[in-house]
Amino acid sequence: MEIKIIKNENPKAKPDSNSLGFGKFFTDHMFIMDHDYENGWHNARIVPYGNLSLSPASTVLHYGEEIFEGMKAYLTEDGRIQLFRPYENAKRMNNSADRLCLPEIPEEDFVEAIKKLVEIDKDWIPTAKGTSLYIRPFLFGNDETLGVHTVHHSTFVIILSPVGSYYKEGLNPVKILIETEDVRAVRGGTGFAKCGGNYAASSRAGKKAEEKGYSQVLWLDGVERKYIEEVGAMNVMFKINGEVITPALLGSILPGITRKSCLEILKKEGIKATERLLSLEELTKAVENGTLEEAWGCGTAAVISPIGLIEVNGKKYEINNGKIGPVSQMLYDKITGIQTGKVKDEFGWTVEVK
Repeated sequence: MEIKIIKNENPKAKPDSNSLGFGKFFTDHMFIMDHDYENGWHNARIVPYGNLSLSPASTVLHYGEEIFEGMKAYLTEDGRIQLFRPYENAKRMNNSADRLCLPEIPEEDFVEAIKKLVEIDKDWIPTAKGTSLYIRPFLFGNDETLGVHTVHHSTFVIILSPVGSYYKEGLNPVKILIETEDVRAVRGGTGFAKCGGNYAASSRAGKKAEEKGYSQVLWLDGVERKYIEEVGAMNVMFKINGEVITPALLGSILPGITRKSCLEILKKEGIKATERLLSLEELTKAVENGTLEEAWGCGTAAVISPIGLIEVNGKKYEINNGKIGPVSQMLYDKITGIQTGKVKDEFGWTVEVK
């Protein structure tokens, strides 16, 4: 893939690494590539970060033909820049593209584009503890017609954002509200795809949770409203009576890369981990009888987010006295250590940018 580069002649001042928040600042450049049936992928370019020009009739604005990924670049203590499992993101994006009938991107091109963009904007990688450079690749349909049909023209974009903690609580346990009315996704739908519509569907429940002082919503399955599925921005895991349990991937849950990494680490550490259906009734009983030892969310943005309290139907359940548990801490230390080069990568997960 040949990438044309147009440098930004008016670079921005970089934000303070200690006050980044999440997704508030953006680097000086972005990657763009176009696709159509006649030419395939073409016109790959890195240009100054700026607004996109879209027709008011663009497919994405009317029918939500859009998918995205979330990943990060990390600066190691010896000055190397690392990506964490980027080929897993490439595979997942192509799975999402297949579900929404968008064009798939060759995995090598996906990773090459990210590496080149990060290399150009490497000075934006923050250095404060717990910070990183968030990478947001996204792909959308861009036909200039209102007809409902398979997309013929698409645009692939990558933008970068220096970030701190996703939650203001950082690694401190968060409070989660279990949603019993709205549903996020159903089997056969787009729950396993990382598309904007899934997140739009979660907005009402998320607003309700925020108004009650909760960090996120925990979703139940869309048919029986009985089984735990995932947190709004993360997969979820529970340690019950010595066993880690996470909801099985049955088509309505996003196959998280951090989730996959957690399961592989748990296996290596000799900790029993099971993917299966977990009912809300089983979960609340485990809290009540003291067998729920700890709970956490896992995802690219927060890495590991301990859960200290859940509420369902007005009843609150405290988990592990509202404190982080040893398995949650171990997973956080192991994954972030591998990402930043402080822990040896025994799995071959990291990819150097240069």
